Amino acid sequence: MKNLLRGFILTAVIMTANSNYAQNHKSVSVKSMEEASEIPAYRLVNKPDGSCYFEKGTIPSLKHMNTASFWYSNKTEEWEKNAHPAPRKQYVITVKGKIKFKVSDGSTFIIEPGVVLLAEDLKGKGHSWDMVDSDVWERLYIPITENSDDLFQPESK
Repeated sequence: MKNLLRGFILTAVIMTANSNYAQNHKSVSVKSMEEASEIPAYRLVNKPDGSCYFEKGTIPSLKHMNTASFWYSNKTEEWEKNAHPAPRKQYVITVKGKIKFKVSDGSTFIIEPGVVLLAEDLKGKGHSWDMVDSDVWERLYIPITENSDDLFQPESK
């Protein structure tokens, strides 16, 4: 009977310790998610004359976006590296690779995993890009539904 009671007490202590660990672990995860409230982003935009420029900013984390579909691509064709406008307003999420984008005035920026690109330069010459330190660019294209907010917050100047 003594051994049974010791076993019961030991089990209760282990369960309590595990429960406390789980509670502490849970609060750490929630805190991390709250701290990561913004995702770095760049947005390609047209000027009235049709040229393209970019803005640096953020997209809020854990916010539902108005999208209807997406597709994955790991192929690139040479024409894509030449200047071209975006075919639609869309998020481009890099999964693998590092890409240097160039806009009309020659300015450049780098997109890599963890940075969102909003392609909204739908007219004119558009943008061009080159792969950096690799020949692989894996990405998701996520079109933004018509008349929806892109959730982009420009960086303060």
